Amino acid sequence: MFKPCVVIPNYNHTNAIAETIASISLPIVLVDDYSDASVADYLSQLANQYEHVQLFRHEQNQGKGGAVMTGLRQAAGLGYSHALQIDADGQHNLADINRFLDLAKSSPFALVTGVPEYDASVPKARYYARYITHVWVWIETLSLELQDSMCGFRVYPLDSTVKLLNSVNLGKRMDFDIEVLVRHYWQATPIIQVPTKVIYPEQGLSHFKAWEDNWLISKMHTKLFFGMLFRLPRLIWRKRKQAHWSSMAERGSLWGLKLTLKGYRLGGRYLAKLLLYPAIAYFFVSGRATRNASQAFLQKAAKHQDSAMSDKVTWVNSFAHFLSFGNASLNRLDAWAQKASRAEVDFPNKDILVDLLQSRQGAVLLTSHLGHIEMCRALAETEYRTRINVVVLTENANKFNKVLSELNPDSQLNLIHISEFTPDLGIRLAEYVENGELVAIAADRTPADSYGRVNYHSFLGELAPFPQGPFIIAALLCCPVFSLFCMQQQSGRYHMYFDKVSDNLGANRKERKQRIEQASELYASRLETLAARYPLQWFNFFDFWCPDSKDTVTKGQIR
Repeated sequence: MFKPCVVIPNYNHTNAIAETIASISLPIVLVDDYSDASVADYLSQLANQYEHVQLFRHEQNQGKGGAVMTGLRQAAGLGYSHALQIDADGQHNLADINRFLDLAKSSPFALVTGVPEYDASVPKARYYARYITHVWVWIETLSLELQDSMCGFRVYPLDSTVKLLNSVNLGKRMDFDIEVLVRHYWQATPIIQVPTKVIYPEQGLSHFKAWEDNWLISKMHTKLFFGMLFRLPRLIWRKRKQAHWSSMAERGSLWGLKLTLKGYRLGGRYLAKLLLYPAIAYFFVSGRATRNASQAFLQKAAKHQDSAMSDKVTWVNSFAHFLSFGNASLNRLDAWAQKASRAEVDFPNKDILVDLLQSRQGAVLLTSHLGHIEMCRALAETEYRTRINVVVLTENANKFNKVLSELNPDSQLNLIHISEFTPDLGIRLAEYVENGELVAIAADRTPADSYGRVNYHSFLGELAPFPQGPFIIAALLCCPVFSLFCMQQQSGRYHMYFDKVSDNLGANRKERKQRIEQASELYASRLETLAARYPLQWFNFFDFWCPDSKDTVTKGQIR
């Protein structure tokens, strides 16, 4: 049961504490770290004034970390499941509270922590000094994943955190925030990082003691460094297991396509199947990460109200999932060899596409790795005689182009690999749209180098990251935007799901951000419905809900 509260450590802060408490409706555990008598009286008045505030006091000053630990233990003792730590000096953006709590609720075992976005009020010396700690933390975790370990705006899962507090002697001053995050990382707690605005209020009171706290932080980093050496084998093994989808999925996909192409050219679909199925079995047996991702997805899909899966998911279902991917590869070759007949496809909204192409109006098609999108591309070329410009995120684009051109030299498919959106790319895509061509972008995978540029939407019962890039590109092109899915029915026929997302995401600059978020949410909702209805046609064999970071593209920015 998700039952959150707020923990606020306070030592002689009065400027912002009343406003902070008044702005929060959640239960508050306020910890007075032995403030001066006048401040202690003021905090007592606030606790008496607000029923949702419980005040706890230290008999002597313990430091910020000590006050936070007291608050966390008290919160756990009061029966709360999660505690949102907020500083008492007004630095943190209280408007982000709901964002943090939504993420904690959807991932109850995760620690949600802020990544500061500073304004001009930040002291430059303190801003640049933080990078010394950043570097040490990257060494201590053997990872670049933790972007900022000093931000005190966090949601702690109380069960695992209190166990950690009781098992390790953590620093009680300004070293606490750093050490507790590193130790959570060591014990493999999922860490969700969320950019949040942080300010340094005018006349703000800082309790950072340059010599004393820097000495304590230096000692802490020394201790953590040797702790890292002790955990070195485990951290290296974890590092090997962590991988972004782009380094996992494409090896099998490209290799499988080449193998099936060779068999397909020599002996048609049946020889290709004989070559492909042993390869599928090999990848199933040897691919533990992909096998686990398959079962995890199928289990989530089984719980959805529109699911076609039974409640109990076993390895048999997962193997059928792998075989479905193999059949999709064969169907892909049929499509590009022009052996798939238009009569096999049901396209209820065909008139919308026909009218669009006849008017020489280009458009953006938001696609996915669900179903048989190659059928859509092939039909666009063969029946509607229009070029498809497909924006892809992996460097295998040219290799795929070469493989497919062997099968169909007349193909007009234009695969465009991008690592970032540049003005030159924008001009090229705008020209395609002006020429009445279609630009297709898969909007279900986050790029490996776009940390933080994601939107989060509920997907099969849990928040998942969706890339902002496809929707930003669509907005800049100022053209109609459609979602397009092609699903194979039990009869073997295909069904096209072609629906409008927006007439123009970039029509009004003031509303562009809102339009993009709404379009992303609409796309995610349609993808969720079809993924539950056709679970074996889901071809994202990785942890789709994986948090967004620079190491694994894990959860980051929610815009």
